[in-house]
Amino acid sequence: MKFTHDVIVIGGGAAGLTAAGGCALFGLKVALIEGHKMGGECLNNGCVPSKALITAARRAAEARTETLHGVTLAAPIVEWSGVHRHIHDAIAHIAPHDSEETFEEMGCEVIRDWAKVTGKHAVTVGGRTLTAPRIVVATGSKPFVPPIDGLDAVPYLTNENLFDLTEQPGHLLIIGGGVIGMEMAQAFRHLGSEVTVIEPDTPMGRDDPDNVQVVIDTMEAEGVRFVKGKASAVSGTAGDIRITLDNGDTVGGTHVLVAVGRRANTSGFGLEELGVEMAGNGIKVDDRRRTSVKSIYAIGDCRDGPRLTHVSGYEGSNVALEIVTGLPTKVDWKALPWCTFTQPEVAQIGMTEAEAREKLGDKVTVVTEGFDDNERAIAEGSTKGRLKVILKGKKVVGASIVGKNAGELLLPFTQMITGKSGTFDMGSAIISYPTRSEITKAAAFSAWEPTVFGSLPKKYAAFVAKMRRTFSSAS
Repeated sequence: MKFTHDVIVIGGGAAGLTAAGGCALFGLKVALIEGHKMGGECLNNGCVPSKALITAARRAAEARTETLHGVTLAAPIVEWSGVHRHIHDAIAHIAPHDSEETFEEMGCEVIRDWAKVTGKHAVTVGGRTLTAPRIVVATGSKPFVPPIDGLDAVPYLTNENLFDLTEQPGHLLIIGGGVIGMEMAQAFRHLGSEVTVIEPDTPMGRDDPDNVQVVIDTMEAEGVRFVKGKASAVSGTAGDIRITLDNGDTVGGTHVLVAVGRRANTSGFGLEELGVEMAGNGIKVDDRRRTSVKSIYAIGDCRDGPRLTHVSGYEGSNVALEIVTGLPTKVDWKALPWCTFTQPEVAQIGMTEAEAREKLGDKVTVVTEGFDDNERAIAEGSTKGRLKVILKGKKVVGASIVGKNAGELLLPFTQMITGKSGTFDMGSAIISYPTRSEITKAAAFSAWEPTVFGSLPKKYAAFVAKMRRTFSSAS
């Protein structure tokens, strides 16, 4: 069979761009197909706009504490048009990195249209049939909108239209206490909106519950209201919306944001007709990201598995390397990191304490260090939070952090969990002073403290001291 391309990539988000760009830079003939916006969810209505909004919100939050450290600020004046402009300026500034022109310069043929997989080596797009030995599906995900009675009759928000608001919500009702719900709840509260979060279970349920509680307590003190329950019905009109809970209670506000998770984009691409198997919430893949049709890969949010931008990039790199070299590359989640950018941040890598105890039982030990002992945190007057290091023996299997800039402290744990470094190495490392990263060294040292200062080392130290005294007196 004569192929038109070496590889066809469907989807121009984080996963697809990484795979397409990687293959093209190695000189392969690549078709990159995107039917919507280049850059995908992360650039256009995910990571970039949300973090831009959070940045504006934190500036307002700082000013709301008028006097701190002997310095008094004026109360903030929030101009929503300026916040909106900052969000879209950030998107516009980053957009060229993901643009059609950038990937054409790398050597990709970029096709802006919707694609359909018609065979294990064939894709139709824009009236053309493209063929390649390998097809990479990276079609992303979309917000899951639950079947709540009346929801489709009111103007509701998801992350896809939240950042296009031209007016600030007076009272934002958020259905869902996951990462998006919690980040947006605090951000809009910092900007001055009333905020109510409706969640039937514990917010941020995949994170360490002790760390999550620190964030909940902080947000409640800031005025965010948490309502435990499940939304069963929605009614009202723009600016006046009411949510009825499963216990009969009602909550009212001006806007409603639905943030209860995401669904893989798999329909309409010819996958099911071709016999590509689905599993859980997406396309079923093996640890090489191959689907049940082995010439077709699925990476990023469209496949069943973790949905994070850095995971998409990682998978894109792996698949590009496998296609280029012909050597299998397998995913490894044992050092998977993530961070929720609330204030304080909640960061996690590897196993949580609960996961480790369930899997490893009494082999698990936990070392905890508080930021109240970290001298940089004390100097900044921001000591809220802690670090938990989860160990099997002296080997790190996970770390949970809550505190200012917690996500920035995950990197050394990547090295320790993957075996490229160890707790002894970290405990003896020279760390710049004063920094928050010293808490990592303190925890690593604590893991070794019973061994280093145990009875045997003490006996050896006493023996050396005795010998030194003996030889010194003799001389």
